[in-house]
Parts: sequence; structure tokens; C-alpha cells
Amino acid sequence: MGAGLLLVFLGLITNHEKFWSSWLLNGFYFTLIALSGTVFISIHTLANSGWHTAISKIPEAIIKFLPISAVIMLLLLLGTGNLYHWTHVEEGDTILLGKTSWLNLPFFIIRMILYFGLWIFFSYKLINISLKEEEEGGLEHHRNRIRYSAIFIVLFAITSSMASWDWIMSLDPHWYSTLFGWYIFSGLLVSGIAVITVLVIYLFKNGFMPWINENHFHDLGKYLFGFSIFWTYLWFSQFLLIWYSNIPEETVYYAPRMDNYPVLFYLILVLNFAIPFLVLMTRDAKRNIKYLVISCGSIIIGHWLNLYLLIAPSVFHEHVTIGFSEIGMALCFGGLFMFVVFRSLSGKILLPKNHPFLEETFHYTS
Repeated sequence: MGAGLLLVFLGLITNHEKFWSSWLLNGFYFTLIALSGTVFISIHTLANSGWHTAISKIPEAIIKFLPISAVIMLLLLLGTGNLYHWTHVEEGDTILLGKTSWLNLPFFIIRMILYFGLWIFFSYKLINISLKEEEEGGLEHHRNRIRYSAIFIVLFAITSSMASWDWIMSLDPHWYSTLFGWYIFSGLLVSGIAVITVLVIYLFKNGFMPWINENHFHDLGKYLFGFSIFWTYLWFSQFLLIWYSNIPEETVYYAPRMDNYPVLFYLILVLNFAIPFLVLMTRDAKRNIKYLVISCGSIIIGHWLNLYLLIAPSVFHEHVTIGFSEIGMALCFGGLFMFVVFRSLSGKILLPKNHPFLEETFHYTS
């Protein structure tokens, strides 16, 4: 965090114009990671999954960063004029004038507060249910977890898409994609699972989670393999439709990214698809900690770069390089994220007592 603050300071000296775009990049990235913890728990609860019980304390710890990410994103409101063109609409811009009922600052702020309010409420509700279950036992708490998970998933499907439109897609207010919400969701899921996997491996290697076996790693590996392909499918579907139709209103989005950032444009595909696909293709590879770490590292870096490519060309409209501000804030927010997560995990038994599927996770085979 200290190194990150130093780099941010150097960034302000060398190029202060990149401060708010870097803030959006890293604030949104770690919001997605924190939110992935709630999504992970909810999905497995609704599926009556037993295997994830062994690692459920990890996504619960990740959730604890969500209130901090809410503060980070709310502070972004101070820099909306530097990021969002729709905050100062020019006369004669019929497209933006037609969107003012949605793209206006008061409603933008209300929506942001609503998103985080809902996410934090349901996230902490699930954590509190887990704590009560450990203290009291019984199946009633598990039934409550199912009810709240079902409501959250429906609201999440709506609010996560809307948030991606508001915070990222509206950087290019003259362009839109009907795939964009799904595209951001796929990145949220795979990068969140990568972070969960790295934390599980770290705790397992240091003796804090001795009940974990290769079958648990295998399922995490299958998630990384499957959802990296799912992300690529959405990336290619969006790109192919725009490339094939060749309509100026649509190609205006990809042209500056391919022309000004050709190396980064294709590097993202290598990091987010090629490496996880090739490394995790076999069953044994998904059970190998070394291969999992390589894939997770590639995905975590790759999706950070993907967000950079979504944001920077829209803000600057010319080629800019990744500098002190972007890396400094990544270190700063990343250090804060690790502090919150490990503080949440410290001094606790990392196995959820009285969970109805606890015995199943001990004897799980994949």
C-alpha cells in the first residue's frame, strides 16, 4: 500500500489527467472481486452444492471489502466531469440529449447508492446467517440462506448489468452493446474465482485448511477453465457481430482499441483465454497447484488489463500507456483488499460448523 501511494504521487506529478481513470479502473475491479464472493456463495447455496462448504469462509472474507469498495466508488463522483462526456452535453448532440433522462448526475448518484445498498445488505445477511448457523445449528438457517440467495441472484442480475452500463459503457455514451452486462459479469465471475483459488492454495499450503483435497482444487480448476471460455465466447460474439456488420456507429468502439492498442488488444486474449485453456485442459492439470497458480495469475492480470482497455480509450481518445497512476492504485487498493481479507480470516476456524453439507465436503470426490 505504501509503495502504491508513492507511485500514485509520482503519477500525479507526471500525468495528473490519468488520476480519475485509474481510480475508476481499480475501484471497479476490486468491487467486482468483492461482489464475486456473494455471487459464489449464492450460486452454490441455490444449487445445494456440498463441495464448496470447505472453502466458504474465503468468499465470506472477500465480501468484507464491499463496503470499502462502495466508499471508493462514491468518491469517484468527484471526478465524473473528467470521465463522463454526458455530464456536459453539447447542444446539437441529439443522441446524448435523448439519454438525459437516464444519464444525469443526480440519478447516476441515486443508482450507485442503490446498487451498493442492495449488494451490501444481502452480502452481510448471508454472512450473519452463517454465523448464526455456527452458533445454533439446525436447518432453518440454511433455508434462510437459500431464500436470501434466490432474491439476491435476481437483483444481482439486474443491478450488475445496470452498473456496468453506468460506470463503464457510458464512458462511450454514443455507443452501446446488448452483450455488455453479460460480458462484465463473466469477467467478474472468472476473476473472482481466480482470487478465491489463490487464497485457498495459500491457506492450504500454510496448513490452515488441511481438509482441502485435490477434488476441491479440481472443481476450482474446472470453474477457471469453463468460465475463461465463457468470457471468450462473449468477447468474440460482441466483436464478431460488430466486425461483420461494419456499421460506423458500432465500429467506432473497436477501431481505436485495435489501432492504438494492438499489442494489448491481443495480449488480453492470450492471458484470459489461451493460457488458462492450454494449461488447464487435462484433468490432472486442474488438480495441480502449480498449474492453478499460473492460470489464476494470468486471469487476474488479464482481466485488470481488459478493464484498462475498456476505460482508457474511452476517456483519452488517443494512445496512453499504463503508468504510475494505474499501477500505484492497483497496489494501493490491492494491499487494502489483502489487509481486509486476511484480517477477516485471522483468528478464526476456517471450517463452517453446523453446515448441513459439512460431512459431504470431507468425503467429496470429483
